[in-house]
Amino acid sequence: MNFEQFNFHPAIVTTVKDAGYTVPTPIQVQSIPHLLQGKDLLGLAQTGTGKTAAFVLPTLQRLQQGPRKQIKALILTPTRELAEQIHENIALLAGKTGLHSCSIYGGVSKVGQIKKMNSGVEIVVACPGRLLDHINSKTIDLSNIEVLILDEADQMFDKGFLPDIRRILKHVPKKRQSMVFSATMPGEIRHLAEDILSDHVTVQVDHEKPAATISHVLFQVNQSRKTALLKNILHEKDMSTTLVFTRTKHKAKNLARQLGKAGFRATSLQGNMSQNQRKLAMEGFKAGKFNILVATDIAARGIDVSGISHVVNYDIPDTVEAYTHRTGRTGRAEKTGEAFTFVTSEDGKIIQVVERTLGKKIRRETVADFDYGKEVPSSHPAVRNKSGRTGNTRRKPVSAQKRKSKSDRRSSFDRNRSTAVK
Repeated sequence: MNFEQFNFHPAIVTTVKDAGYTVPTPIQVQSIPHLLQGKDLLGLAQTGTGKTAAFVLPTLQRLQQGPRKQIKALILTPTRELAEQIHENIALLAGKTGLHSCSIYGGVSKVGQIKKMNSGVEIVVACPGRLLDHINSKTIDLSNIEVLILDEADQMFDKGFLPDIRRILKHVPKKRQSMVFSATMPGEIRHLAEDILSDHVTVQVDHEKPAATISHVLFQVNQSRKTALLKNILHEKDMSTTLVFTRTKHKAKNLARQLGKAGFRATSLQGNMSQNQRKLAMEGFKAGKFNILVATDIAARGIDVSGISHVVNYDIPDTVEAYTHRTGRTGRAEKTGEAFTFVTSEDGKIIQVVERTLGKKIRRETVADFDYGKEVPSSHPAVRNKSGRTGNTRRKPVSAQKRKSKSDRRSSFDRNRSTAVK
């Protein structure tokens, strides 16, 4: 099976070959025929499955016909990095078609974006907030939109963009082809998809199960010893290119700083950075200036770096889908990768769910002569180490004041986690 089966325009066939695309991925095989027929589509697929080409190629095929220098396709995405990534992929795949795109997002001047749009582009890749700014300023015309695409729809919901999306829809023609792609499908996204899509087909490609090319390892450790453990592992193991996930942007920034002080080539990607800082971090990571990138889930949605050897869950995610999405950054393009997860006494339940999804127990490892801190308490599922010992110990009594303090910290933590990264 190859891309010739889709009967693309000769200009697209040439760019596909130049890009090195040979065998279409499952999401491409299942989506492209429907999209070429003009059908609406709901696509469920994890990171690294080829979603971008699955919606870009049929869009380019459609836009080959008709007038140029009008905005005919709109792609909405949750982060600046992902907007740039999609824009770069369009430039690659549209090379010989004469079609052009531009990206629109906050954190940079609107003037350059207006100039680019006025030069005549057919495709706009946008973050909802900045796009609404242009709509309100009447600096963009969406009246000729033929194709509407929502990518990473679940993250749009997490960032609170659904009201913005509904406002944007009022400025887009009702007669259009629409697509919604997402790694997960919470109820709110399903309802949005029902509103946006008309008589659609649904394509689902292993959106929960991690790739078979990834090896999974657990390290049992106390929260306060995670950074020391990470430094130890980075010293001891051959980890050429490593992506580390934390729950909060503040932790990502601080952890990258600590690793840098310890002599590692580390940087961070998180919501408090300016666009120029984010660009320098990503370009440095891609070029090898940094071989460790510490990021939050939302910030990492725009990362498209081939050859990531390791993913480290410094903080374990809350869902299997998020675990799959994170670990899917390694083991891509038939290469092998490793996913290391640091687990504390609070993480037993999510580990059980992940293992059920994997269909096997995750391998437990320890580092010789390392002080892991307090063991897993008996009130939580045991996390066995390599020797098979659980190492459960009884909790020491905690005073009422300390319990209150911990509760307060958890409340603060929960508030921080729910804060959208702009």
